[in-house]
Amino acid sequence: MDYGILVPPVADSWKLVKRAEELGYSRAWFYDTQMLNSELFVSMTASAMQTSRIRLATGVLIPSNRIAPVAASALGSLNALAPGRIDFGVSTGFTGRRAMGLGPVKLADMEEYIRVVRGLLAGETIEWTCERKLRKIRFLDPGIGAVNIEDPIPLYISAFGPKARRLTAKLGAGWINGVPNLNHGEAGITDMKAAWSEAGRDPSSLHASATISGCVLGDGEVADSPRAKRQAGPHATIALHSLVEREEFGDIGRPVPPQLAALLERYRRIYLGYQPADARYLSNHRGHLMYLRPEEHEVCTPELIRSVTWTASKAELRERLRELKALGYGHVALNSGYKYPERLEEWAEVFEGV
Repeated sequence: MDYGILVPPVADSWKLVKRAEELGYSRAWFYDTQMLNSELFVSMTASAMQTSRIRLATGVLIPSNRIAPVAASALGSLNALAPGRIDFGVSTGFTGRRAMGLGPVKLADMEEYIRVVRGLLAGETIEWTCERKLRKIRFLDPGIGAVNIEDPIPLYISAFGPKARRLTAKLGAGWINGVPNLNHGEAGITDMKAAWSEAGRDPSSLHASATISGCVLGDGEVADSPRAKRQAGPHATIALHSLVEREEFGDIGRPVPPQLAALLERYRRIYLGYQPADARYLSNHRGHLMYLRPEEHEVCTPELIRSVTWTASKAELRERLRELKALGYGHVALNSGYKYPERLEEWAEVFEGV
Protein backbone atom coordinates (compact mmCIF):
# COMPACT_ATOMS: atom_id res chain seq x y z
CA MET A 1 0.00 0.00 0.00
CA ASP A 2 1.23 3.51 -0.81
CA TYR A 3 -0.02 6.93 0.25
CA GLY A 4 -0.95 10.24 -1.33
CA ILE A 5 -2.64 13.53 -0.58
CA LEU A 6 -5.67 15.35 -1.93
CA VAL A 7 -5.08 19.05 -2.47
CA PRO A 8 -7.61 21.92 -2.52
CA PRO A 9 -5.61 24.00 -5.04
CA VAL A 10 -4.46 27.50 -4.15
CA ALA A 11 -1.70 29.59 -5.71
CA ASP A 12 1.10 28.07 -3.65
CA SER A 13 -0.12 24.46 -3.40
CA TRP A 14 3.16 23.40 -5.00
CA LYS A 15 4.83 23.97 -1.61
CA LEU A 16 2.57 21.37 -0.01
CA VAL A 17 3.14 18.93 -2.86
CA LYS A 18 6.91 19.42 -2.70
CA ARG A 19 6.88 18.69 1.03
CA ALA A 20 4.70 15.61 0.44
CA GLU A 21 7.27 14.32 -2.05
CA GLU A 22 10.05 14.85 0.49
CA LEU A 23 8.06 12.84 3.04
CA GLY A 24 7.55 9.91 0.68
CA TYR A 25 3.95 10.42 -0.46
CA SER A 26 3.46 8.81 -3.86
CA ARG A 27 0.72 10.93 -5.45
CA ALA A 28 -1.00 14.32 -5.19
CA TRP A 29 -4.62 14.57 -6.33
CA PHE A 30 -5.97 18.06 -7.14
CA TYR A 31 -9.63 19.05 -6.63
CA ASP A 32 -11.52 20.48 -9.61
CA THR A 33 -13.66 23.11 -7.86
CA GLN A 34 -13.30 26.24 -9.94
CA MET A 35 -15.65 28.48 -7.93
CA LEU A 36 -13.86 27.67 -4.68
CA ASN A 37 -10.23 26.87 -5.44
CA SER A 38 -7.56 27.73 -8.00
CA GLU A 39 -7.67 26.15 -11.45
CA LEU A 40 -6.26 22.66 -10.94
CA PHE A 41 -4.11 22.60 -14.08
CA VAL A 42 -2.36 25.81 -13.00
CA SER A 43 -1.59 24.30 -9.59
CA MET A 44 -0.54 21.01 -11.15
CA THR A 45 1.82 22.83 -13.52
CA ALA A 46 3.52 24.67 -10.67
CA SER A 47 3.85 21.38 -8.78
CA ALA A 48 5.27 19.62 -11.83
CA MET A 49 8.01 22.22 -12.06
CA GLN A 50 8.89 21.95 -8.36
CA THR A 51 8.97 18.15 -7.98
CA SER A 52 10.65 15.20 -9.62
CA ARG A 53 9.09 11.96 -8.33
CA ILE A 54 5.56 12.37 -6.94
CA ARG A 55 2.70 11.56 -9.33
CA LEU A 56 0.28 14.41 -10.12
CA ALA A 57 -3.38 13.58 -10.70
CA THR A 58 -6.62 15.35 -11.42
CA GLY A 59 -8.58 14.39 -8.36
CA VAL A 60 -11.05 14.50 -9.83
CA LEU A 61 -11.63 16.30 -13.10
CA ILE A 62 -15.27 17.13 -13.90
CA PRO A 63 -16.10 16.63 -17.61
CA SER A 64 -18.36 19.67 -17.91
CA ASN A 65 -15.60 22.03 -16.78
CA ARG A 66 -13.63 21.71 -20.04
CA ILE A 67 -14.35 20.26 -23.45
CA ALA A 68 -12.58 16.94 -23.94
CA PRO A 69 -9.89 18.18 -26.38
CA VAL A 70 -8.88 20.87 -23.87
CA ALA A 71 -8.62 18.31 -21.08
CA ALA A 72 -6.54 16.02 -23.30
CA SER A 73 -4.25 18.90 -24.22
CA ALA A 74 -3.86 19.91 -20.56
CA LEU A 75 -2.99 16.36 -19.51
CA GLY A 76 -0.59 15.95 -22.42
CA SER A 77 1.05 19.30 -21.65
CA LEU A 78 1.59 18.28 -18.04
CA ASN A 79 2.99 14.98 -19.26
CA ALA A 80 5.58 16.93 -21.23
CA LEU A 81 6.61 18.78 -18.05
CA ALA A 82 6.54 15.70 -15.81
CA PRO A 83 6.91 12.69 -18.13
CA GLY A 84 5.19 9.57 -16.87
CA ARG A 85 3.99 11.22 -13.65
CA ILE A 86 0.47 12.28 -14.68
CA ASP A 87 -2.82 10.54 -13.85
CA PHE A 88 -6.28 11.26 -15.23
CA GLY A 89 -8.81 11.08 -12.40
CA VAL A 90 -12.39 11.85 -13.38
CA SER A 91 -15.94 11.75 -12.00
CA THR A 92 -19.39 13.27 -12.39
CA GLY A 93 -18.84 16.14 -9.96
CA PHE A 94 -19.90 17.18 -6.46
CA THR A 95 -18.98 20.64 -5.16
CA GLY A 96 -17.51 21.79 -8.47
CA ARG A 97 -21.01 21.54 -9.99
CA ARG A 98 -23.22 22.08 -6.96
CA ALA A 99 -21.45 25.39 -6.32
CA MET A 100 -23.05 26.50 -9.59
CA GLY A 101 -26.44 24.99 -8.84
CA LEU A 102 -25.92 21.90 -11.00
CA GLY A 103 -26.32 18.19 -10.40
CA PRO A 104 -23.84 15.52 -11.50
CA VAL A 105 -22.83 14.87 -15.09
CA LYS A 106 -24.64 11.88 -16.61
CA LEU A 107 -22.61 8.67 -16.61
CA ALA A 108 -23.15 8.21 -20.35
CA ASP A 109 -21.77 11.68 -21.02
CA MET A 110 -18.76 10.97 -18.80
CA GLU A 111 -18.09 7.72 -20.63
CA GLU A 112 -18.11 9.53 -23.98
CA TYR A 113 -15.84 12.23 -22.55
CA ILE A 114 -13.37 9.62 -21.35
CA ARG A 115 -13.43 7.95 -24.78
CA VAL A 116 -12.44 11.20 -26.48
CA VAL A 117 -9.72 12.12 -23.99
CA ARG A 118 -8.18 8.65 -23.99
CA GLY A 119 -8.34 8.40 -27.76
CA LEU A 120 -6.55 11.70 -28.24
CA LEU A 121 -3.90 10.78 -25.67
CA ALA A 122 -3.37 7.51 -27.56
CA GLY A 123 -2.59 9.49 -30.72
CA GLU A 124 -5.74 8.41 -32.50
CA THR A 125 -7.92 10.29 -34.96
CA ILE A 126 -11.36 10.15 -33.39
CA GLU A 127 -14.86 11.35 -34.10
CA TRP A 128 -16.14 13.95 -31.67
CA THR A 129 -19.46 15.72 -31.48
CA CYS A 130 -19.49 19.44 -30.64
CA GLU A 131 -22.26 21.96 -31.23
CA ARG A 132 -24.31 19.13 -32.73
CA LYS A 133 -21.67 18.50 -35.41
CA LEU A 134 -19.62 15.32 -35.74
CA ARG A 135 -16.00 16.04 -36.61
CA LYS A 136 -12.73 14.14 -36.80
CA ILE A 137 -10.03 15.45 -34.46
CA ARG A 138 -6.50 14.53 -33.35
CA PHE A 139 -3.34 16.14 -32.06
CA LEU A 140 -1.93 17.65 -35.24
CA ASP A 141 1.74 17.94 -34.30
CA PRO A 142 2.62 15.94 -31.18
CA GLY A 143 6.21 15.65 -32.34
CA ILE A 144 7.03 19.31 -31.59
CA GLY A 145 6.99 18.64 -27.83
CA ALA A 146 3.94 20.66 -26.88
CA VAL A 147 2.29 17.51 -25.51
CA ASN A 148 3.63 14.13 -24.47
CA ILE A 149 1.45 11.25 -25.63
CA GLU A 150 4.22 8.66 -25.46
CA ASP A 151 4.25 8.12 -21.69
CA PRO A 152 0.93 6.59 -20.56
CA ILE A 153 -1.55 8.58 -18.47
CA PRO A 154 -3.56 6.08 -16.39
CA LEU A 155 -7.31 6.53 -15.89
CA TYR A 156 -8.96 6.57 -12.46
CA ILE A 157 -12.67 6.99 -11.82
CA SER A 158 -14.18 8.15 -8.54
CA ALA A 159 -17.23 5.90 -8.33
CA PHE A 160 -19.48 5.79 -5.25
CA GLY A 161 -22.56 4.10 -6.74
CA PRO A 162 -23.10 0.68 -8.34
CA LYS A 163 -23.62 2.02 -11.89
CA ALA A 164 -20.47 4.12 -11.73
CA ARG A 165 -18.50 1.16 -10.37
CA ARG A 166 -19.63 -0.97 -13.29
CA LEU A 167 -18.54 1.71 -15.72
CA THR A 168 -15.17 1.73 -13.96
CA ALA A 169 -14.91 -2.03 -14.44
CA LYS A 170 -16.05 -1.82 -18.06
CA LEU A 171 -13.27 0.68 -18.82
CA GLY A 172 -10.66 -1.15 -16.75
CA ALA A 173 -9.91 2.02 -14.82
CA GLY A 174 -8.41 2.46 -11.40
CA TRP A 175 -11.12 2.99 -8.78
CA ILE A 176 -11.33 5.80 -6.23
CA ASN A 177 -13.65 5.47 -3.24
CA GLY A 178 -14.40 7.94 -0.47
CA VAL A 179 -14.01 5.97 2.78
CA PRO A 180 -15.38 7.76 5.86
CA ASN A 181 -15.09 4.56 7.91
CA LEU A 182 -14.17 0.90 7.51
CA ASN A 183 -17.74 -0.38 7.16
CA HIS A 184 -18.33 1.99 4.25
CA GLY A 185 -15.00 1.02 2.72
CA GLU A 186 -15.78 -2.69 2.96
CA ALA A 187 -19.23 -2.34 1.39
CA GLY A 188 -17.79 -0.31 -1.49
CA ILE A 189 -14.94 -2.61 -2.38
CA THR A 190 -17.14 -5.72 -2.09
CA ASP A 191 -19.40 -4.27 -4.78
CA MET A 192 -16.44 -3.06 -6.84
CA LYS A 193 -14.90 -6.54 -6.83
CA ALA A 194 -18.24 -7.96 -7.99
CA ALA A 195 -18.37 -5.41 -10.82
CA TRP A 196 -14.79 -6.23 -11.76
CA SER A 197 -15.62 -9.94 -11.89
CA GLU A 198 -18.81 -9.34 -13.90
CA ALA A 199 -16.70 -7.48 -16.48
CA GLY A 200 -14.46 -10.55 -16.81
CA ARG A 201 -11.40 -8.84 -15.40
CA ASP A 202 -8.58 -10.45 -13.45
CA PRO A 203 -9.29 -9.74 -9.76
CA SER A 204 -5.62 -8.97 -9.13
CA SER A 205 -5.69 -6.14 -11.68
CA LEU A 206 -8.13 -3.99 -9.69
CA HIS A 207 -6.40 -0.89 -8.35
CA ALA A 208 -8.47 0.52 -5.48
CA SER A 209 -7.74 3.88 -3.90
CA ALA A 210 -9.34 5.04 -0.66
CA THR A 211 -9.65 8.72 0.16
CA ILE A 212 -9.72 9.51 3.87
CA SER A 213 -9.91 12.56 6.13
CA GLY A 214 -9.26 13.12 9.78
CA CYS A 215 -6.89 14.11 12.54
CA VAL A 216 -4.11 12.21 14.33
CA LEU A 217 -4.99 12.66 18.00
CA GLY A 218 -2.31 13.22 20.60
CA ASP A 219 -2.23 11.47 23.98
CA GLY A 220 -5.45 12.28 25.80
CA GLU A 221 -6.75 14.50 23.01
CA VAL A 222 -10.49 14.31 22.28
CA ALA A 223 -12.12 14.25 18.86
CA ASP A 224 -13.54 17.75 19.21
CA SER A 225 -10.47 19.47 20.59
CA PRO A 226 -9.95 22.84 18.85
CA ARG A 227 -7.10 21.37 16.79
CA ALA A 228 -8.98 18.19 15.84
CA LYS A 229 -12.08 20.16 14.97
CA ARG A 230 -10.09 22.48 12.70
CA GLN A 231 -8.57 19.55 10.85
CA ALA A 232 -11.40 17.00 10.79
CA GLY A 233 -14.47 19.23 11.08
CA PRO A 234 -14.57 20.46 7.48
CA HIS A 235 -14.57 16.85 6.31
CA ALA A 236 -17.13 15.63 8.84
CA THR A 237 -19.73 18.18 7.74
CA ILE A 238 -19.52 17.18 4.06
CA ALA A 239 -22.12 14.48 4.72
CA LEU A 240 -24.52 17.16 5.98
CA HIS A 241 -23.79 19.41 2.99
CA SER A 242 -24.66 16.56 0.65
CA LEU A 243 -27.72 15.20 2.41
CA VAL A 244 -29.41 18.56 2.86
CA GLU A 245 -29.37 18.98 -0.94
CA ARG A 246 -30.18 15.37 -1.81
CA GLU A 247 -33.61 16.08 -3.27
CA GLU A 248 -32.27 18.80 -5.56
CA PHE A 249 -28.91 17.37 -6.64
CA GLY A 250 -28.93 13.66 -5.79
CA ASP A 251 -27.11 11.52 -3.25
CA ILE A 252 -23.35 10.94 -3.35
CA GLY A 253 -23.63 8.04 -0.92
CA ARG A 254 -22.10 9.67 2.15
CA PRO A 255 -24.62 8.85 4.92
CA VAL A 256 -24.56 9.76 8.58
CA PRO A 257 -25.32 7.05 11.14
CA PRO A 258 -29.02 6.81 12.10
CA GLN A 259 -28.27 7.87 15.66
CA LEU A 260 -26.97 11.20 14.32
CA ALA A 261 -30.00 11.98 12.14
CA ALA A 262 -30.94 14.84 14.45
CA LEU A 263 -27.76 16.65 13.37
CA LEU A 264 -28.99 16.68 9.78
CA GLU A 265 -32.25 18.32 10.85
CA ARG A 266 -30.33 20.91 12.86
CA TYR A 267 -28.19 21.65 9.85
CA ARG A 268 -31.27 21.79 7.62
CA ARG A 269 -32.56 24.68 9.75
CA ILE A 270 -29.26 26.46 9.23
CA TYR A 271 -29.37 25.73 5.50
CA LEU A 272 -32.90 27.13 5.14
CA GLY A 273 -31.64 30.43 6.52
CA TYR A 274 -29.10 30.89 3.74
CA GLN A 275 -29.79 33.58 1.19
CA PRO A 276 -30.67 34.01 -1.58
CA ALA A 277 -33.33 31.33 -1.15
CA ASP A 278 -33.01 30.22 -4.77
CA ALA A 279 -29.24 29.73 -4.46
CA ARG A 280 -28.55 28.37 -0.98
CA TYR A 281 -25.84 26.21 -2.52
CA LEU A 282 -23.65 29.33 -2.64
CA SER A 283 -23.38 29.25 1.15
CA ASN A 284 -23.65 25.50 1.62
CA HIS A 285 -20.40 24.77 -0.24
CA ARG A 286 -18.29 27.70 0.93
CA GLY A 287 -15.22 26.33 2.71
CA HIS A 288 -15.78 22.79 1.39
CA LEU A 289 -13.07 20.51 2.79
CA MET A 290 -11.09 23.55 3.97
CA TYR A 291 -12.62 25.17 7.05
CA LEU A 292 -15.70 25.20 9.25
CA ARG A 293 -18.02 28.13 8.83
CA PRO A 294 -19.02 29.73 12.17
CA GLU A 295 -22.58 28.39 12.02
CA GLU A 296 -21.36 24.82 11.45
CA HIS A 297 -19.66 24.42 14.82
CA GLU A 298 -22.89 23.47 16.58
CA VAL A 299 -23.46 20.48 14.28
CA CYS A 300 -19.84 19.38 14.14
CA THR A 301 -20.00 17.17 17.20
CA PRO A 302 -17.38 14.67 18.40
CA GLU A 303 -19.82 11.87 17.54
CA LEU A 304 -20.03 13.08 13.92
CA ILE A 305 -16.27 13.49 13.66
CA ARG A 306 -15.59 10.00 14.99
CA SER A 307 -18.28 8.43 12.77
CA VAL A 308 -17.34 9.87 9.37
CA THR A 309 -13.64 10.76 9.61
CA TRP A 310 -10.42 8.98 10.51
CA THR A 311 -9.85 10.84 13.75
CA ALA A 312 -8.09 8.65 16.32
CA SER A 313 -4.75 7.88 17.92
CA LYS A 314 -1.76 6.75 15.86
CA ALA A 315 -2.13 3.17 17.05
CA GLU A 316 -5.82 2.99 16.15
CA LEU A 317 -5.27 4.64 12.76
CA ARG A 318 -2.52 2.16 11.93
CA GLU A 319 -4.82 -0.72 12.76
CA ARG A 320 -7.57 0.72 10.57
CA LEU A 321 -5.11 1.12 7.69
CA ARG A 322 -4.03 -2.50 8.05
CA GLU A 323 -7.69 -3.53 7.81
CA LEU A 324 -8.14 -1.31 4.76
CA LYS A 325 -5.17 -2.96 3.09
CA ALA A 326 -6.56 -6.40 3.90
CA LEU A 327 -9.81 -5.41 2.19
CA GLY A 328 -7.88 -4.82 -1.04
CA TYR A 329 -7.12 -1.11 -1.15
CA GLY A 330 -3.69 -0.44 -2.62
CA HIS A 331 -3.53 3.33 -2.24
CA VAL A 332 -4.73 5.70 0.48
CA ALA A 333 -5.06 9.41 -0.22
CA LEU A 334 -5.31 11.82 2.70
CA ASN A 335 -7.35 14.98 2.36
CA SER A 336 -4.60 17.45 3.21
CA GLY A 337 -6.99 20.29 3.98
CA TYR A 338 -6.19 23.95 4.12
CA LYS A 339 -3.54 25.88 6.06
CA TYR A 340 -2.34 22.99 8.23
CA PRO A 341 0.72 21.61 6.38
CA GLU A 342 1.97 20.02 9.59
CA ARG A 343 -0.58 17.25 9.17
CA LEU A 344 1.60 15.79 6.41
CA GLU A 345 4.28 14.99 9.01
CA GLU A 346 1.72 13.71 11.52
CA TRP A 347 0.19 11.31 9.02
CA ALA A 348 3.56 10.27 7.56
CA GLU A 349 4.41 8.89 11.00
CA VAL A 350 1.14 6.94 11.00
CA PHE A 351 1.75 5.52 7.50
CA GLU A 352 5.32 4.52 8.31
CA GLY A 353 4.05 2.26 11.09
CA VAL A 354 1.61 0.27 8.95
